[in-house]
Amino acid sequence: MLGRGKKGKSAGARVDTIVGQKTRINGDVHFSGGLHIDGRIEGSVIAEEESASVLTVSENGSIEGDVHVPNVILNGSVSGDVRSSERIELAAKARVTGDVYYQLIEMAIGAEVNGSLLHHDGTSSSVVSFERDPVSLGDGGDQNT
Repeated sequence: MLGRGKKGKSAGARVDTIVGQKTRINGDVHFSGGLHIDGRIEGSVIAEEESASVLTVSENGSIEGDVHVPNVILNGSVSGDVRSSERIELAAKARVTGDVYYQLIEMAIGAEVNGSLLHHDGTSSSVVSFERDPVSLGDGGDQNT
């Protein structure tokens, strides 16, 4: 009975692409749908914007670069920042060297994050703008009086 409700979220994730255990990719990977990594990626992993994409990294998988994916299931290693706009699951063998930006997080005993855990609620923009009043520099003359 325990754990019965959890299977629906993770186990039912559709996988469109698999990076095999003996595969190494140099360069950024852009995808939509489901991506499962058993191998190594040396570059960023980026899901299409406004997608419900899922990245799964097995305990044999590793990424050296940033991750920008709405849903992340991690049991391998990431050296870089992880940005999840929806949900991230850090399994027992997950290792992140970098900051983790999340909306919802599930972290198992044994998972490691060597960086910051930064929550965002999904309502604020990722771009910050500052309004400034114009500064008058005067006539450029000597200001010592």
